[in-house]
Amino acid sequence: MVTAIVHINAEVDRIPEVAQAIAEIDGVSEVYSITGEYDLLAMVRVSAYEEIAEVIPGRLNKVSGVLHTETHIAFRTYSRHDLEAAFSIGLGESD
Repeated sequence: MVTAIVHINAEVDRIPEVAQAIAEIDGVSEVYSITGEYDLLAMVRVSAYEEIAEVIPGRLNKVSGVLHTETHIAFRTYSRHDLEAAFSIGLGESD
């Protein structure tokens, strides 16, 4: 599984419609409205790196109202479960 985090600037008066259109794209698992420099954040999850090009520049960037995107590819996923397992290996415990 390949995960990409996409920061999106959208036309301010169209943010809800842009978010909904992006959420309907195959490969997009979630879309959040966010504070800060960007208006939206989309989580893209696909099975192969080649699919990133189909989803982001091929579809997401073409949604009417999208002004700019910045994409970050995740190298590794850390869930709470994974972190708890890493810290339970006994480091720091005295024998």
